[in-house]
Amino acid sequence: MSTGPNLLSGLRVIDLTRNLPGPFATRMLADLGASIIKIEPPQGDPARALGPLFQALNQNKDCRTLDLHQSGDLDQLRTWLENTDVLLEGFRPGVMASMGLDFDALKAINPRLVLCSITGYGQQGPWAHRAGHDLNYMAMSGALDQMRSAQGQPTLSNIQWGDLAGGSSMACIAILAAVFDVGRRGQGCHVDVSMTHGLWAHQVMPQSTGAMLAPMLGHLPGAREDLLNGALPCYNLYLTQDGRSLAVGALEHKFWKAACEVLQRPDWADQHWQRGLMPNSPESNAVRDQVAALIATQPLSHWVERFAEVDACVTPVLTLSEAQAHPLFVSAKTSAATTPTRQPWLITA
Repeated sequence: MSTGPNLLSGLRVIDLTRNLPGPFATRMLADLGASIIKIEPPQGDPARALGPLFQALNQNKDCRTLDLHQSGDLDQLRTWLENTDVLLEGFRPGVMASMGLDFDALKAINPRLVLCSITGYGQQGPWAHRAGHDLNYMAMSGALDQMRSAQGQPTLSNIQWGDLAGGSSMACIAILAAVFDVGRRGQGCHVDVSMTHGLWAHQVMPQSTGAMLAPMLGHLPGAREDLLNGALPCYNLYLTQDGRSLAVGALEHKFWKAACEVLQRPDWADQHWQRGLMPNSPESNAVRDQVAALIATQPLSHWVERFAEVDACVTPVLTLSEAQAHPLFVSAKTSAATTPTRQPWLITA
């Protein structure tokens, strides 16, 4: 599905990356109109073993094979780079230099080239050469420790936040900024994206709210102690009678007041952080427990029906299959198995 004007039409990108972070970054660039040449080794991208994943990441790309251990194939890559705007790579630090593709060498081929490197821990530093995957970047950034169940156990997210938020998204932003700068100065640059540091940067809320709450707690907030991870009655996940979950996101007082009316507990309306209820206080925790007890008396369908027409920021926690079939993602004229009716962005001229 077209997102509207091809804003990046004419942008030429060569992608040497594999698996998830780099390919998703260039998938987003391709969705916006960039021309992507995906270079794979003779054995192929490991994601090819997961057919639907490979297709999702690499549609609308020109997939080619080069053996970068062979001088002839390296020469072919250098020739293509003469007319390329962006080169994206995801090797460990030093690998590009070992192939004669360090940034100084690339500048000699094409002074306007933007080189973007995605690594786990950056090009330099004590962890630069360590292997890692999304789970490790989540763990080392402090993000994973905040994702704990009500019983206190760390949980695994099926969204690869380190790869996608810390890697793909940060790479896209930096690439587009660098390309913009090339248009002004006529010179390329090397963009170094560390997925762990990128994920750390995404924790702007816990770093900020944590500093506010630490004096009251005597320590930085952990799981279920911060404003948006479980300390507030008005912003929480609640189990229903049938073992499903209801997401109550009534962060502002007006939404909490509306939610309390549906819950038939108007006496809770002023038990809100914007009305002076302190997070993690015994009073706040007591309200949270009372809300949990009430919501647990009915199945999810009951609460979905009650909140259907109420603007209170209260929604069911959908399964993936339920989300695929929801009108938010699929129009009445299409099947739930089809691609969502719109991309994350919708652009009109």
